[in-house]
Amino acid sequence: MAKQPTDLHTNEANASLFKIGELKKPYGIHGWLWVFSFTEDREAIFHMQPWVINTAMGQKTLTVKNWRQQGKGYVVQLNEVPDRNIAETMFGVSLWAEKNNLSELAEDEYYWSDLIGLTVISQSENVILGRVKELFETGAHAIMVVEPTADSVDGEERLIPWHKQTIGEVNLAKQTLMVDWGSDY
Repeated sequence: MAKQPTDLHTNEANASLFKIGELKKPYGIHGWLWVFSFTEDREAIFHMQPWVINTAMGQKTLTVKNWRQQGKGYVVQLNEVPDRNIAETMFGVSLWAEKNNLSELAEDEYYWSDLIGLTVISQSENVILGRVKELFETGAHAIMVVEPTADSVDGEERLIPWHKQTIGEVNLAKQTLMVDWGSDY
């Protein structure tokens, strides 16, 4: 059985970096910022340090000085952001973390970035449906976008729900993902 994959994407410039969140508008006058976490457990982002951001001058490391829950969200104070003026320049900045700083996953859990590119095979028909192009969240469960390849049974793009009834064996070593999904669905 496959559990819900975690919505983390890789950095094109550095494949060992995963996108874990985004900085939002400033909070107060002391350099605090709202932060939006892409992690399933929203507070887990604060244990994935240091954070890395992309700037015009290359990558820069950020370290969390303080953080707290504020209402329904979270605010963070960074060592590298001393005041509101600097905080205002950080709005919309993506936060990245090294893979070795990410949370350990259970045996049947996967990061979305590890699933991208896997060959999707129909269990019942034993045919290739395509490769995982992307995943997105719908609220009820994630959806895999499976794009056709030269080896696919046809040229159709498929949207396959990430659900225990549809997802079979995930083999990262073989780069395959078995699904209970017919080519005529």
